[in-house]
Amino acid sequence: MMPVPYRKLVRDKIPEIIQAGGGHPVTRVLDQAGYRQALIGKLAEEAAEAAQASTEDLPGELADVLEVLRALAAATGMSWEQLLALAEDKRNRRGGFTGKIFLESVE
Repeated sequence: MMPVPYRKLVRDKIPEIIQAGGGHPVTRVLDQAGYRQALIGKLAEEAAEAAQASTEDLPGELADVLEVLRALAAATGMSWEQLLALAEDKRNRRGGFTGKIFLESVE
C-alpha cells in the first residue's frame, strides 16, 4: 500500500493511535522555529474546521482551537495566565463581542 502523506502537526498520542489501528506512522520532532510555524498552520486549519462545523460538532472544534492556542502561547514563551491577562486587557480597552455588533461601513 502507498503511504498517505499528511505533513502536519498532530496531537502527541496520534502516532500511538495509528499504530493501534495497524498503521505505521512516520514522524519527526520539529525544532522550535518549525514547531511555532506548524502551530500557526494548525491554528488556521482548526479555525477553518470550526467555521465549517455543524452546531453539534462546533464544541469539539473549539476545543481543538483552544488546545492549539495553549501550545502556541507556550511556544512563544507565554503562560496561559499571561495570555488570559492580555485578552482581558484588550477586552477592557476595546470591548468584547457580546454586543453582537457588525460593522457595515464607515462614512
